[in-house]
Amino acid sequence: MRRAIFPGSFDPITLGHYDIIERGTQLFDEIIIAIGTNAEKTYMFDEARRKAFIEEAFKHEEKVKIDTYEGLTIDYCKRVNADFILRGLRNPADFEFEKAIAHTNRKLSGIETVFLLTSSGKSYISSSIVRDVIRNGGDYTSLVPETVRL
Repeated sequence: MRRAIFPGSFDPITLGHYDIIERGTQLFDEIIIAIGTNAEKTYMFDEARRKAFIEEAFKHEEKVKIDTYEGLTIDYCKRVNADFILRGLRNPADFEFEKAIAHTNRKLSGIETVFLLTSSGKSYISSSIVRDVIRNGGDYTSLVPETVRL
């Protein structure tokens, strides 16, 4: 079985994330959306809410599972027997950042990272932009799956 994890904080999940996950189901038998905990980060939505957004968005997709984890992503991959990490790239800055992490993960564990380019119509969307729009009372509904629309 080709199992990948798609790690992130998903605060909240965006249409960019959704795009990568949906397209990833064509490459992998199973994708685990792994909601990571970062003690250094302040979240807009608590972990239960973020998980609920994602569960509802993918409730009809049998290949997608949702889980939470703490610690190193490669340790989580080993615990769930995932040989791949799926990541989305929006721009060259994402590539440079993700490349360093991917090389480190492969060096430490042998786990490969697979990159997918976000679809062009979604490449400008980020969770931080969505949070800013929400905080300022803007219309964020075209940036997130329906399950996030408050």
